[in-house]
Amino acid sequence: MIQRNLHFAASISTLAQESQARLVALYGDCPLDQADIVVALGGDGFMLETLHKVLERGVPVYGMNCGSVGFMMNDFAETDLLGRLSRAQAAILHPLRMHAVTRTGVVAEALALNEVSLLRELRQAAKIRIIIDGRVRLEELICDGVLISTPAGSTAYNLSAHGPIVPLSANLLPLTPISAFRPRRWRGALLPSSAEVLFEVLEPDKRPVAAVADGTEVRDVLSVAVNEDRELQARILFDPDQGLSERILAEQFTV
Repeated sequence: MIQRNLHFAASISTLAQESQARLVALYGDCPLDQADIVVALGGDGFMLETLHKVLERGVPVYGMNCGSVGFMMNDFAETDLLGRLSRAQAAILHPLRMHAVTRTGVVAEALALNEVSLLRELRQAAKIRIIIDGRVRLEELICDGVLISTPAGSTAYNLSAHGPIVPLSANLLPLTPISAFRPRRWRGALLPSSAEVLFEVLEPDKRPVAAVADGTEVRDVLSVAVNEDRELQARILFDPDQGLSERILAEQFTV
């Protein structure tokens, strides 16, 4: 069995911290920048944080659930970790890159492995124009917000907003409105992964909008451009027969 340089990362929960201490005692620990594999202990939110930390290096992350839902995590066990890692299968995710311009002219960029969402800041609904590959597709969407998600993120906020679940291999990006008021019957679209999406905020003084890329929030935006960054990839490791593609497929039959 190949010896791995492992780094154990844990959320702030008591369960995750205690689990980390026991695993480090069993398997050792190395600095994050020297790790071959990162073992993330927590829930899905902590998994996203960990993936963002190693995204530029492309280091694989193996999660073990010490949180609640754990959709992106494996079951927790202290025994045979090296064997599990040697048998693990990788899912490759490409992030969305958000380029946002605020009302004061500030430009902010961020990456999202789940989704980029635009959300109204105040009591009034947002008004947003949607442009795909330079062509106006929706002149005015009146809504609480709108989001574009990765296939992996299609089971998260996108699904809660009644967007479609998309298989990892589909090369599609769900575009989903959040509580659309007009056009009332518009339910969103499926875009090719190569699409260049531009959201323009209408009446920004009266109807301010925030843009959120995973954990990064930019308030008072005028425009938000989103595209998939194929040059970056996140690698998530799963136990055999428990891969992300299988989980996404199974989620479509969950009642």
